[in-house]
Parts: sequence; structure tokens; C-alpha cells
Amino acid sequence: MTQSIDQIVDQTVRPPAFPDHTQLPESDGTFVKNFQEHPQSIILTDAIGPVLQKLHPDGQYAIGQDSGIYWRETEPPEKGAEAPDWFYVPNVPPQLNGRYRRSYVLWREYIAPLIALEFASGNGEEERDKTPLSVVAGTVQKPGKFWVYEQIIRIPYYGIYEIITGKLEVYGLSEGVYQLLTPNERGHYPIVPLGVELGLWQGSYQNQTLLWLRWWDDQGNLLLIGDERAKLEELRAQREQERAERESQRAEAESQRAESESQRAESESQRAEAEKQRAEAEKQRAENSEKARKNAIPQLLAMGLIAEQIAEILSLTVEEVRESS
Repeated sequence: MTQSIDQIVDQTVRPPAFPDHTQLPESDGTFVKNFQEHPQSIILTDAIGPVLQKLHPDGQYAIGQDSGIYWRETEPPEKGAEAPDWFYVPNVPPQLNGRYRRSYVLWREYIAPLIALEFASGNGEEERDKTPLSVVAGTVQKPGKFWVYEQIIRIPYYGIYEIITGKLEVYGLSEGVYQLLTPNERGHYPIVPLGVELGLWQGSYQNQTLLWLRWWDDQGNLLLIGDERAKLEELRAQREQERAERESQRAEAESQRAESESQRAESESQRAEAEKQRAEAEKQRAENSEKARKNAIPQLLAMGLIAEQIAEILSLTVEEVRESS
């Protein structure tokens, strides 16, 4: 009996579809190699957050911290993944279908990370491994991280930080090959698409005083983490309060000076008024005295005193006595 094409297709064994992030392992079971790795990832993510929010106002970006990037389907699946200690992927949603990402699956999203960073606990040999993917005696040889990042995932910027020695190397992808970049005059490596620089900072974070990977802006200003931003804002608020208090004290002193000046002016006005009144009283007294002396002249004449005697008694001149008689 002849089978139809549809029957033949239905009986054909199809290869399974490539798995997505929910079907792939989220860990290969290895330990985090040192106590600095997680704080180091956190400080990088925290500090660059405001920069990424400006670059992606729609929130379309993802940051991986020791998370797998699946680049090849293998058995077991985790052999086809690399897990940078820190990486950033632009223009992808932070969640998939409302679920947190278990890993980043390159064959599902196609967009490579812009930058990947490795925190090497040893001498960096594993992070610089350029062994290509190959088959030897029928066995697939595991490729090196450096080769995978450069030749397969093609991450534009790749940084290797040797924690023990404090050595930082940053590579840039140029014509399909990683070139070791030269730091600028500040000892930083510009990550041009982000408008930031990557470098080393000596300081204390999460109870550890160490050499940390940090971000700076393109003017050389350290990008602060949340705690540092809060502390800076607290200091700014404190300075503003102190400035307001000084301004209030200055205004109060000015008000007191003006009040004192007003009181002085009022006192001066009162003194002038008193002086005026005293002068008027003195004038009135003099006028009254003059009038009384002149009014006494007729009485003294009637008593038989002569002009010369009257003038002497009343402290007048003889002429004044004669004029009033």
C-alpha cells in the first residue's frame, strides 16, 4: 500500500527544538572561587545602574552575574555554556515572559553581550585560554573561554581581573580578533558605547578593604554605588541645612542691627524733640522775664525811683527803662 506524503512526514523522527532558558541547567555545580566575586559583581551592577537607565529608558537590558551563556547545544547541556563573572547585554528584556532569566541562550536571542568580565582567582590562565573547539580522536575538546568569547559569542569588550596580583587586562574586538587595549592617562579603559571607563579602586566595600573593579565616567569621576550616593546626598543636605542656618543667623543679625538702628534713630528724635522743647521753654521763660521786668518799671517809677535806679534793679539799660516809662 502506498503511503501519502503526510503519512511519511508524520512518521519521520524530527530532531527536538533547541531548548530555551527554562529547559537548560542554571548551574554546573561548581563553587564560587572566592569571597570577593559576589561583592565585586554587586558593586559593578550597582554603580552602572543609573548609566544604563539613561541609555535604556525602556528598561531593555540585562546583567548577568556568574550566569551561563549558552552558545552551543551539547550533552550534558552545561558543557555548551560559559559563565562570565559579570556581563551586560543591551536591548534585551530583563525577564522572559514574566519570568526571571535562568541563563542567557544565545541561539534564542542572537544579541551578544557588550562586555564580559572575569575575576580570576588564579593566574588568569583559564580566562586567557585560546584553545579552539576541535575533535581529537573522536572526542570533542572543550574550547577555551577566550576563544569562545572572541570567535563564537564575539563579545566586543572582554576584561580579565587577576584578584591576587591586582592586574587588569581589557581586550577589544577588532576585525574579529581581540586586541589588548592600552589604558588612558588615568589608568582606565574606556568602554566607549557606555560612555564609561573601567579601572581599579582601592577601598572598603561590604567589610572588605581590597582592590575593586569600578566604573568612572568619561571625565574621570567615580560612579558611585547606592550607599555612596546616599551618603553624598546626606552630606549635601547637611551642608544645605548649615547654609540655611547661617543665612537665618545672618538675617536675624541684620534684623537686630536694623532694630538697634531704629531705636537709636528714635532715641535721637526724642532727644532732638526734648532739646527743641527745652529751647522753646527757655525762650518763653526769657520772654516772660523780659515782660515782667518791663511791667515792673511803672510801679518802681510810682514809688519815686529814678531811671538809673530802676535800670540797676531790673538789669536793664537806662534807655530801656525810659522807653518803657
